[in-house]
Amino acid sequence: MAMSTGAPDEPIVGINVTPLVDVMLVLLVVFIVTARLIVADALPLDLPRAAQGDEQQTVLSIELGSGGETVVNRRPVGKEADVGPLAVAALASAPELRAVIKADGAVPHRRVVAVMDALRAAKVDRIAFGVKRPGEK
Repeated sequence: MAMSTGAPDEPIVGINVTPLVDVMLVLLVVFIVTARLIVADALPLDLPRAAQGDEQQTVLSIELGSGGETVVNRRPVGKEADVGPLAVAALASAPELRAVIKADGAVPHRRVVAVMDALRAAKVDRIAFGVKRPGEK
């Protein structure tokens, strides 16, 4: 940790800060990863389980609740067709837009397909589905 010239009586002339920087970088990475996990969902959803599921960077989040509600980026919208204009606006501001559809397990398939059609009509090519990992509540 401390550097000396070799003699035990001489004062320490330099401090090695490399281990401190390493620890701080590890703490920063842990903070960044855990900060994303503590964000609560806007809707209580019963997502289907998947054996494998990777978390994608969410730029445009579409949530479909079992009661018929549709939420885009935590803002309620009227129906699935209203997702299209919001997707066009989001794509204009971020050309690398990724859309994640989080549908409750009780949502009819036709609602999910309607959202996918609205996204494709808005020229959003990157579409993913939100799932829960095994053991996740």
